[in-house]
Amino acid sequence: QVSLVESGGGLVQPGGSLRLSCTASGDIPRDYSVSWMRQAPGKERKFVAQLAPGGIDIYAAFVEDRFTISEDAAKNTWSLQMNSLKPEDTARYYCLMRSGDHEYWGQGTQVTVSP
Repeated sequence: QVSLVESGGGLVQPGGSLRLSCTASGDIPRDYSVSWMRQAPGKERKFVAQLAPGGIDIYAAFVEDRFTISEDAAKNTWSLQMNSLKPEDTARYYCLMRSGDHEYWGQGTQVTVSP
């Protein structure tokens, strides 16, 4: 079993930045990918970014080069640096680890972008 804990959310003004972190503990599989997902109130959960094995990073189109996903393997931590935040980025952000047929989710961290 894997436990994921997100942190770093908060209230930020438009144009500001936040850095989200996701720390894993437990029986971390050898092969996995880590994604950030987000869910706005009343909307479906959406893909934001993924760091796949080999260091390949993939982003949703709406990211528009504003976000960067990275990994600190020694700390079992993945980060999402978010710059130039917009009000439409307001959502709860979740960390997702996939390994084979298994999915592990964190509890999420709230990001609110507002003047």
